[in-house]
Amino acid sequence: MATPHLDPYQKAQETRRRVLEMAVLMKRDEAESASPASGRAAAPGYAVDMYLALLQDRLPVWLRVLDGLMYLVGRGRVADNLFPIARAGIDYYSEIQSAALPAFTSPTVTVRFREAMRDSELGPMAEVIPLSEYLAAEQRAGRVAPEVDPVASARLLLAGCFHHAYHEMFVGADHLPSRDDSAEEIIRELRLEPRRA
Repeated sequence: MATPHLDPYQKAQETRRRVLEMAVLMKRDEAESASPASGRAAAPGYAVDMYLALLQDRLPVWLRVLDGLMYLVGRGRVADNLFPIARAGIDYYSEIQSAALPAFTSPTVTVRFREAMRDSELGPMAEVIPLSEYLAAEQRAGRVAPEVDPVASARLLLAGCFHHAYHEMFVGADHLPSRDDSAEEIIRELRLEPRRA
């Protein structure tokens, strides 16, 4: 859930605090599950630490980029406003996914991460809400077609960014459209603009 009514600096600090809380929860659970009484070995801690450190650095910046869209309502073309968002999304997911893969090799770590995400309220809606609010505001201004579902469109834009980053990680950037071309295609396929009469 997005933190309401905080300035960008406060929101970034709040997000960093929540990621840190998530890390503390995961570490506490890891220590308990790896205790001598449990008979289990410790999880791959270094990869998890690296992932959480990267998330703590990148997530607040990514959310600030999304929150900044509200300042663009009614300005420029909607597609032009969304292009840097899609491009930043591809960059963000490329960095985060490359660190996530080695961190989540254990089902136990994955479950702990899910629980920590839920407890810290940093789930997917933290990204969807600012983007969907921007699309809804542009829709009220008549700049996004009335039949467009802002929440679904926000999810599709984010999914397109994630998809490009995922495939780039496995097949390489030279086998895919450029990040810029992919960002343009993701936005175009959303079909946000009202139809001309």
